[in-house]
Amino acid sequence: MIIKFFQIDQIKLKQNKNNLILFYGKNEGLKTKTIKDLIKNEKGTILNYEEKEVIDNQILLVEDLLSRSLFETKKIIIIKRVTDKIINFIDEIKTKNLDDILIILEAGNLEKKSKLRTNFEKDKNHVCIPFYPDNEQTLSKLAFSFFREKNITISQENINVIVSRSNGDRENLYNELNKIEFFSKNGKTITNESISKLSNLNENYAISELIDYCFAKNKKKILHILNENNFNNDDSIIIARTFLNKSKKILKLLKEFEYNKDLDLTISNAKPPIFWKEKEITKIQLMKWKSSSIKKAIYKLNDIELQIKKNLSNSIHAITDFIIYQSSSKPNN
Repeated sequence: MIIKFFQIDQIKLKQNKNNLILFYGKNEGLKTKTIKDLIKNEKGTILNYEEKEVIDNQILLVEDLLSRSLFETKKIIIIKRVTDKIINFIDEIKTKNLDDILIILEAGNLEKKSKLRTNFEKDKNHVCIPFYPDNEQTLSKLAFSFFREKNITISQENINVIVSRSNGDRENLYNELNKIEFFSKNGKTITNESISKLSNLNENYAISELIDYCFAKNKKKILHILNENNFNNDDSIIIARTFLNKSKKILKLLKEFEYNKDLDLTISNAKPPIFWKEKEITKIQLMKWKSSSIKKAIYKLNDIELQIKKNLSNSIHAITDFIIYQSSSKPNN
């Protein structure tokens, strides 16, 4: 059964109805928000899995779901980055009487020929919700509401610039808006120049290189970039956010690589596609890291970002020290 994301209130989560829901599409920001809205009033234990975890442990997971205690609370299971490989698990779940269990499947873009998508579209007892890219009008309204709520003065021209760089995804939009909010908290005026700097123009090219060489563990290149660019405390939040976004992309690729053991296949199947100029350095990055080490870096980076937001003073040293340390550590550590 197909419904629109704004019809989410129509979903009946009780009485064993609609306990299997598929969220798919490219609009990651809207997808994340809709899932949060769906479960915010649900009481129970929330468990998050990757597709590979479920497939590798399918028998144990199903047994665990069937052997719940009478006193156990409702379970909400979210399985991320699913593909057609999850169908066997779904077929088995359908044969079980799993009251008080909600299973949410989160997928990227699924083609019309996808068996998983077709399965959910045709089954009246299960819900399928597509998430298409936001149009510029929708993103512009979201940006305008954000700045009005934060009491930030900004021109419509600059809002248009921000929206145009969001690539139809409100998650990208809010990343840009949060950077601008942080910038304005220091009493600085939002100008065309500041928008250009904050919204990934020429100044951020060096930042992208800095992050790429960090993941490639090329300390020599990193020190060269740091010496050639006069990064300051205001740049620290941009560097941290860029590093965090890149970390998530590398983590996704690493999980796929660890699953299929084929580096070229991982690169060629990447979504969004990896530009040909970036393929070689991406291969180096995947050979230098494991998913467990990326997760540790993300945790540490979240702590650093929190420190930056609390105290901007000397923040550039905290983030650059972190980058130098990561580039100096041994491969796969």
